[in-house]
Amino acid sequence: MRLAIFTGIILAGSYTSLTPALAADPTGDWRVADGVANVRVAQCNGSMWGAVSWETQPGGRDENNPDVSKKNRPTLGMAILIDMKKKPGAEQWEGQVYNAKDGQMYSATITPVGTDQMEIKGCVMGFLCGGETWTRVGPPIPSSAANAMAKGAPKTTGVAPKAAPVAAAPAPTTGAQKSTAAAKPGQKGTADAVGDICLLPEIAGFAH
Repeated sequence: MRLAIFTGIILAGSYTSLTPALAADPTGDWRVADGVANVRVAQCNGSMWGAVSWETQPGGRDENNPDVSKKNRPTLGMAILIDMKKKPGAEQWEGQVYNAKDGQMYSATITPVGTDQMEIKGCVMGFLCGGETWTRVGPPIPSSAANAMAKGAPKTTGVAPKAAPVAAAPAPTTGAQKSTAAAKPGQKGTADAVGDICLLPEIAGFAH
């Protein structure tokens, strides 16, 4: 159940909300609450998307997806946060989250908390909400080069700023599973098997 735990935020029981002290950019790489994976969040054609960019146990598969054709797809690079739009008047984005525990999509919100944490909250039919807090492990990233010319897409902001300090200890890494923080959008290196998530077929096909 490699990625089932961190996406099991939907029916997680009681959830204590944290009040954001400072508006922050939700893009970048985030360590999920139990440390089993990183999720890379980027703005793709005006919406926020998140995809698995690193796993503690490589080789995970979407085995709980009810669609038989998707049961063998890799969890690395799989979209978790889906087409999230900014909520007017708030530093919050609304869209859908994919729950690998049951292979279903649920309504969800992401809310930056300061510069190094982000709340992820998902709900079933508008109630039975649960959530968790993710910790930043990679700096905010510029808008995708693949979407720079897209209508309505924000312009690239330039070089990514320096990453904020991270309080939580990083999960163990080996070889190609090292942190993806140094990856440049649109590029893949020996330590980055995902690169610019806006170029992933699942996201590019939806956004364009």
